[in-house]
Amino acid sequence: MEIVYWSVIVILFIIGFVGLIYPIIPSVLFLLAGYILYGVFFSFEPFGWFFWLIQSFFIILLFIADYIANMVGIQKYGGSKAGVWGSTIGLILGPFVIPFLGILLGPFIGAVGAELLVNKRDFKSSLKIGFGSVVGFISSVITKTIIQILMIVYFFLVVL
Repeated sequence: MEIVYWSVIVILFIIGFVGLIYPIIPSVLFLLAGYILYGVFFSFEPFGWFFWLIQSFFIILLFIADYIANMVGIQKYGGSKAGVWGSTIGLILGPFVIPFLGILLGPFIGAVGAELLVNKRDFKSSLKIGFGSVVGFISSVITKTIIQILMIVYFFLVVL
């Protein structure tokens, strides 16, 4: 049964990484579910207050990294709050509307559309801002991947 338990935990961690690409999947919840299932299957003993403090710190970093990377990516290219909101909406809807490329095209189209419609920017400036949203998304994924790897490595250091 131990192999089945570990398989379930590892699958939850993998789903957490899939959530980096598909933001509709709450990555953090799958990582936390893996920790909790470890406790249920094996023992909660390794998870002292310090473990939860460190994991909480990483969770806060995940949310900050996500927000800042998107915002900086758009604002660096001259975008506004409308561009950030358009990019965020596109990020959520994109994968459903355009199955494979929607994860990149969604934020781009959302940011471009918001800048064109809300701020009445010219098309060239809006395209530049849309590009910034894609740069922000990719930066966010890279940063969150590193943070989630650190979370899982710390988990394994504690339990093994």
